[in-house]
Amino acid sequence: MSVIDLRSDTVTHPTPAMREAMARAEVGDDQSGEDPTVNRLEELAASKVGKEAAMYVPSGIMGNLCALLTHCGRGDEVVMGDQSHIFWYESGGGSALGGLPYRTVRNNRYGGVDLDEIDAAIRPERSGFPPTGLVCLENTHNRCGGTVLDREQMRALSAVAHDRGVPVHLDGARIFNAAAYLNLPVPELTAPVDTVQFCLSKGLSAPVGSVLAGPAPFIHEARKARKMLGGAMRQAGVIAAAGIVALEQMVDRIPEDHRAARTLAQRLSELPGIEIDLETVQTNIVVFELADERFEPEQFLSALADNGLRISSFGARRLRLVARHGLQTEEYDQAVEIIEGVLNGVPAGAR
Repeated sequence: MSVIDLRSDTVTHPTPAMREAMARAEVGDDQSGEDPTVNRLEELAASKVGKEAAMYVPSGIMGNLCALLTHCGRGDEVVMGDQSHIFWYESGGGSALGGLPYRTVRNNRYGGVDLDEIDAAIRPERSGFPPTGLVCLENTHNRCGGTVLDREQMRALSAVAHDRGVPVHLDGARIFNAAAYLNLPVPELTAPVDTVQFCLSKGLSAPVGSVLAGPAPFIHEARKARKMLGGAMRQAGVIAAAGIVALEQMVDRIPEDHRAARTLAQRLSELPGIEIDLETVQTNIVVFELADERFEPEQFLSALADNGLRISSFGARRLRLVARHGLQTEEYDQAVEIIEGVLNGVPAGAR
């Protein structure tokens, strides 16, 4: 039985062009700055997000952690949304490895945060208070369903932090999705922030890797954090080559995933037992509530898998599907049919 995998856009496979580029990549020792393909990727990536310099890292989590460790000293507090990926899914790395306490503010249903709450979370200088070292934003916002902060929100939120002398880091794992949704160049969204991390292995379909970008002196220091974390690489041009193809060839197709996700969400919203906030389906992520009390979430996921569909849990009764490169309209249609069949107790062979 073939399996339709909608757990994440990280399950995409390299395109033929990526495989060809990887096979032909010119390589050198990246740790010494001598891999020409990595260097080209970093220059291209920095230009794509409007920053002076960039550093290639194995994962978005490492990119975010390098940013936190470079921006902050031990004991500095990091302000972020209470639904942020850094807070939920990155193993508390900044706290565990950098001695950085996290302070959260409320995310609204679209992933935004209140300006006054950000301002109030930034500590005044006072004995006994940890200094605020960094404010982190996220765009698109994963746990809020791939929602987008627009240009004005990015500017306003960054201004609050900068007015208090605090730098801003953007977890922009899917920032190209955000820009596609807004029909804006990526640098217009990243201009207000000091640093940005984005993933090559999500909406851009590369097999591995992320990029941390910012001012050249910052990236120079961040390389020390990358090495400390074990992320300095050798002939990494073999994988960086796929990242170059991702940036050159895969950005313009992102709206296809957004259209697929919206169609998928609309069809799912019509099924009894499923509740979806359609207004939050803006990019390639669909989050829904399993309202049918006959099923426990793990039981439901297992039944879907038995029928050839893999999706992911978002905690409680929330489940997630992600539209991605490599799937056709027929497979999205089949995914809806599988979900409907499981809700109705109809086994795959009977459909």
